[in-house]
Amino acid sequence: MDSKIARVESVLPDKVKVRVYDIEKFKADTDQFTVGAYLRISDHEDGALLSMIENFTIERDEEKGKESYILEAAPVGFINSDGEFQRGGNNIAIPPTGVERARAEEIKAIYNNIDTNSQFLFSSLLQNKDVPVPIDGNKFFNKHIAIVGSTGSGKSHTVSKILQQATNLKNFEEFHLKNHSRIILFDLHDEYRTAFPEGNHLNVENLNLPYWLMNGEELEELFVESGENQSYNQSSLLRQVITLNKKIKNPQLNAEEISFDTPIKFSIQEVINCIINLSNETKNSKKPNEICFMDENKEFTTMNEKMQYYFEEIYEFKETKNGSVSKGTYNDGTLEKFKSRIQNKYEDQRLSFLFQNSNETIQFEDVLRKLIGFENGSETEKYNVTVIDLSGVPFEVLSITVSLISRLLFDFSYVYKRMRNMRNEMREIPLLLVYEEAHKYVPKIKNSRYNSSRNAIERIAKEGRKYGISAMIVSQRPSEISETIFSQCSNFVTMRLTNPDDQNYIKRLLPDVIEPVTSSLPTLKEGEAIIIGDSITMPSLVKIEMCNPEPSSQNVGFLDEWKEKWYSPDMTEIIEQWISKS
Repeated sequence: MDSKIARVESVLPDKVKVRVYDIEKFKADTDQFTVGAYLRISDHEDGALLSMIENFTIERDEEKGKESYILEAAPVGFINSDGEFQRGGNNIAIPPTGVERARAEEIKAIYNNIDTNSQFLFSSLLQNKDVPVPIDGNKFFNKHIAIVGSTGSGKSHTVSKILQQATNLKNFEEFHLKNHSRIILFDLHDEYRTAFPEGNHLNVENLNLPYWLMNGEELEELFVESGENQSYNQSSLLRQVITLNKKIKNPQLNAEEISFDTPIKFSIQEVINCIINLSNETKNSKKPNEICFMDENKEFTTMNEKMQYYFEEIYEFKETKNGSVSKGTYNDGTLEKFKSRIQNKYEDQRLSFLFQNSNETIQFEDVLRKLIGFENGSETEKYNVTVIDLSGVPFEVLSITVSLISRLLFDFSYVYKRMRNMRNEMREIPLLLVYEEAHKYVPKIKNSRYNSSRNAIERIAKEGRKYGISAMIVSQRPSEISETIFSQCSNFVTMRLTNPDDQNYIKRLLPDVIEPVTSSLPTLKEGEAIIIGDSITMPSLVKIEMCNPEPSSQNVGFLDEWKEKWYSPDMTEIIEQWISKS
C-alpha cells in the first residue's frame, strides 16, 4: 500500500504501531474495519505479519489541519510466501515494506491448519462473515467446554447449535441412520425440548432414578440435616441400617463385599420401619438384650439380629416403668426429627421419581439405557441427545439428582473403559454431559447441600477424559461456579458478560489471553462470542450460526402483550395444576 496512506512506525514482539494518513482509502470498500480487524505487514521476503487491531487513537496536526490514525495491533502470526500460517510475531524482516488490511484468503489460512477430518464448524469470523472459524472437534469435546454469558447473550442458542451440529455429522452414506454421538443435557428450565424434537425427553413424570442407586454421600445429603447436633449419630445409624438391609436383600452376593455405597437394591420402607422401632423401643431393665414388645418380650443376641426383626413392620412397645422397663438406646428423642424427615421425603409426591413403587422392581440396566439412549432391540429407541428436564425437581434435591445421574454415567464410562482394554473389539462410547445453569448446583461456596453434585462433577472434570466422558459447563454467573471445575476446562465460548466479577473471573481463567479480544466481553451482541482454547488456532471473535430448531428461551414480549385486549386465565385450573405439582 502507498506509504502516503499508511506506514509502520514500530514493530515490537507483542505490538505493532501503524500510522494511517487516509483512513477512508485504507479501509477501502469494507465497513467492518474496527477493533479486532486484521492487518498485514509485508516484508522483502514476500511474507506478511498478521496483526489484530487492539485500539486506535486520532492525532490532529493543527498546522496542516490534517488528522491521522494511530493503530496499535497485536501480532498473531506470519503468512509465508506459500500462504501457510505460523503462530508467533517475530518473523518479520526489517524494515517492513508496507501495511494494509489482511486479505480474506490470508485470514482463512489462519484456521486452515486444522486437519479436515477433525474440523468442527458452528461460527464465522465476526469481522468477516465469509471467513468460517473451524475448531478441532476432538480437542473441543475431549477437553471440557465452558459456555458463559449473561442473560440474553444467546447461550441457549449456542449450546443448541453446537449439539445439533455434533448429532448431524456423519462419515457414512446411510444418512437416515443416527451417528454415534451420545449427549446428556441437564435442562433446568425446560428450554431444550423444542431444540431437540427427536431427543430422549425425561422429566419427573418418566424419569426413574431408584433411591437404591444412591451412594452414601447422596443418601446422607437427602436424609440427614448437617446442621443438627445429632447429625453424626444419624449418619452412622443410617449407614448401619441400610448396609444391613442391602445384605439381607441380596443374599446371592458376598456380604463382606457389600457396603453403604454398593449400588444394589434395598427397601427404604424397611429402613424406615427399623429406625422408627429403634426410636420407640423399650427393654427389660434387668436384661438389656430383652426388648419389651406390647404382646410379649423378645430377646436378641446381636444388634443385627434385632434390626433384621425391626425391618419387618412397625411394632408397639410397652411403656417405661420404674425398675422393670427402661428406654432403649435410641429412645431418647434424638431420632424424632430424623425419622420424620425420612418419612416425609418418602411420602413426598414430588419425589416420586426417586421413591415410586416401580423403582423397587426396575433393573439397573434399564436405568442406564434410559439415560444414555441405548437401543433396546428397536430402531426407534436410539437417541443422540437425552434432555433431562429438571424444572419439576424440588430445589432441595436438585443437587442430589444431578449428582446421581452424573456419577452413574461416570461409573459406566469407567467400567466400560476397563472392559474395552481387555476386549479390543469393543468401540469407544464417548459421552458429553451438558450442565445448564451450573452455578445452581456446583457453586463456589462450600455448602453441604451441594457436596454430592460438586464431588461428582469435579470428578468428571478431573478424570473424565481418561474414560471418554466430557463436560460442557454452561452458566450466566461463572464467578459463582467451583473453580476446580472451571480450571479443568480447556475451551471457552464466552459471550456477553456484564457483571465485572464475571468478566474478571473469565479473564483470569482464560488460557492464551489476548487483551483486545477479552476487553470486548461487555459489548458483544446477542449471538456473538469469543472462542478461546486448545481447539482453536487462535482466540477469535465470532458470530454463532443460528440453530434450527431453536430452544424455547425467548423473552416474553411485555409491551406486545400489554397492547392486546385484557385476557383472564382459568384460575381454578391453574390452582389445580399448582396443587398437583406441589
